[in-house]
Amino acid sequence: MASIHLTTFIKAPVERVFDLCRNTTVFRKALEGRRETLSASASGILVNTGDTITLSARHLRKTRMITTKITEMSIPEKFVEELVNGDLGSFTFEHHFKPVENGTLVIDMLEIGEPKDAIGGMLGKWYLKKYFENILNQRNALIKLYAETEKWRAVMG
Repeated sequence: MASIHLTTFIKAPVERVFDLCRNTTVFRKALEGRRETLSASASGILVNTGDTITLSARHLRKTRMITTKITEMSIPEKFVEELVNGDLGSFTFEHHFKPVENGTLVIDMLEIGEPKDAIGGMLGKWYLKKYFENILNQRNALIKLYAETEKWRAVMG
């Protein structure tokens, strides 16, 4: 199992940062230029409790995917995604938001189980942590850019 703990300071109100972190348009933009695709069951651009998110990508000659469900949400403090289907043994992603002077701390805590297949299991420990850290860092940099400028208005409908 791999664990990731990232903390990002964003100079913007907690409500704006929270909504940008659950915005499917922003997440799709963060994946541009990568091999991943994202789909979500949300009726709008913001995911809510009960919505699912599917991330798929081609690795090791196989299309791999995970589908998570938003199992908990406390606006604007926290939301949790948990694996409901996919190639990983487990996946739990907690998003925490803490208002601080002049902005918001975003605390991402991710627990990832090894892939279920033999090849993925052998390479999983080495590859998965770095892979998801890269995606999260790219997503957080984009959220920071949008939240700290007027760009957030363009993606918040």
